Amino acid sequence: MSGKHTERANGDKQAAGDVVIESPSKSDGAALWRIARDSQKLDLNSSYAYLLWCNDFADTSVVARVDGEVVGFVLGYRRPSRPESGLVWQVAVDASQRGRGLAGKLLDALFARLVEEGVRYLDTTITPDNEASIRLFESFAKRWDATLERSRLFAAGDFPDEHEPEDLFRIGPLVRAHATTEKST
Repeated sequence: MSGKHTERANGDKQAAGDVVIESPSKSDGAALWRIARDSQKLDLNSSYAYLLWCNDFADTSVVARVDGEVVGFVLGYRRPSRPESGLVWQVAVDASQRGRGLAGKLLDALFARLVEEGVRYLDTTITPDNEASIRLFESFAKRWDATLERSRLFAAGDFPDEHEPEDLFRIGPLVRAHATTEKST
């Protein structure tokens, strides 16, 4: 399934300062690279990687825009050996938007769509010292009333350079079309 998916985070009408969540386009790659670089927490990949991601994995990723500018993103893909799982590769929010719950809204919007397409699990990896990401995904599991399992995926010794271990967080099963459906009815 391809095409642009859009969700207005603040209702149907867009006003100045509203957040719009939608699939990325190739032209968003540079903004994603800058946000990742400026986060000073994410592993920064080449600008080429972000351009490819926005081009080839737009259906499994989302960006947040305010007044047309990208202010956050979630990059993901369906795991080839486990198509029922959507792997979240990176989540980042511009410093101007932090503390507003935008990362959680991005995850909810993406997985509301992916669940409709057959995804039942969110997988991601997090270094043990990344408390903000751990809280983000624990909160996601709670909103979606899903189980969170944590296991070691990559030990520090698995990396050819200096890198923290990466723990696999598996959240699911995800059965609701949207995390807030039951709360709003």
